[in-house]
Amino acid sequence: MNTSTRFLAPLFVLFVVINILVFALKQVFVTYNVNASVLLGANALFLLMNILVFLFQKKALQHANPNVFIRSVIGGMMFKMFVCAIAVLAYVVLVGAEYNKKAVFISMFFYLFYLAAEVFLLMQVNNKKNA
Repeated sequence: MNTSTRFLAPLFVLFVVINILVFALKQVFVTYNVNASVLLGANALFLLMNILVFLFQKKALQHANPNVFIRSVIGGMMFKMFVCAIAVLAYVVLVGAEYNKKAVFISMFFYLFYLAAEVFLLMQVNNKKNA
């Protein structure tokens, strides 16, 4: 297993755990009128975004200038924020008045889990002292 795969394993584990929870709680979601398909789509979107941003940030950690890493973190946050906003707007426009607010809000909680995983991964990758 190469180093990139080893560091990305927690993201894949989180993805699988959230998918299993969504499938296991599908009847509960139906009871509370939460669209499970939106949750699964958001989970996949968050996985792809976090892999992409993590790879950029990992590359920035190798740079001698510490400002490069700071810029990559800020750029990654902006990228994820814009993609999330565009995804929600596209969902609302495509579905119309029938969009599922509960599923969108639950998806934003999924984002917090992915954010925690990203911070954990970056702390593992960063092996510099006083960083």
